Amino acid sequence: MREIIVIAIALAMMIPFYFLIVMAFKPDSEVITTSPYAPAQAPTANAFGEAWGAEGNKSLAMGMLNSIIITGGSVVLLVAIGSITAYAISRMPGRPGRLLRIMVLIAMILPFQLGMVPVYVAMRNLHLLGTYPGMIILYTGLFMPLAVFLYSGFAESIPRDYEEAANIDGASRFQSFVRVVFPLLGPATGTVAIMCGLIIWNDFFSPLIFLSGSDIPTLPVVVYSSVGELASRWNVIFAAVIISMIPILVYYLVAQKKFIQGFSGGLKS
Repeated sequence: MREIIVIAIALAMMIPFYFLIVMAFKPDSEVITTSPYAPAQAPTANAFGEAWGAEGNKSLAMGMLNSIIITGGSVVLLVAIGSITAYAISRMPGRPGRLLRIMVLIAMILPFQLGMVPVYVAMRNLHLLGTYPGMIILYTGLFMPLAVFLYSGFAESIPRDYEEAANIDGASRFQSFVRVVFPLLGPATGTVAIMCGLIIWNDFFSPLIFLSGSDIPTLPVVVYSSVGELASRWNVIFAAVIISMIPILVYYLVAQKKFIQGFSGGLKS
């Protein structure tokens, strides 16, 4: 019975993807004349070519490149800074360590919208609006509490004996972290990279505000802009949505094992 319920829920969740794929492969003549429930009578992939073939700063290709740069840069900083921060907190004894853990949890709970205006003003004064570094710094700050939280569970479970052995062999504290501790944080690194990467890649609100009027719109903003330009040509719009899903979907499928291991380890703490 449980299996049937799970399968039914999974099928219900796949309904939007069914409409997405069916509409994307319909020719223009069938988009309005046929029911959205019905499969394409003469399926074609022309909508994908038209969606991808647009030129200029607001093309899917440029939007995907911008998203890759911003997402990749943010994930690298989150992994580099979040791992060593969680390691330092996990090795901090007594009240200071507990206080820092509470501050991390509070930072995770507080919504970003509360501080959006001061952040916007600060980025404008620093000339970071509409730039790659500005968005990378913004996302790094936004998701650093989540990265530290996910890393903390694994960092606390690593015995100190490994570090002490490395120190006896002449390694410094930083060297012992890089060569001994960080490789053991592999599942957590996969989780941080996938979870934060998924959120940043799909984020629409922040790029809409902080990249407004710039020449580097991210992929969700490009897809949103195409809705108004293409009007009722939903086959092209849905094709653009499918194209925007492919890179992050492949990324998730490749690293999903580490994602599950790291997320369960972070919750266990």
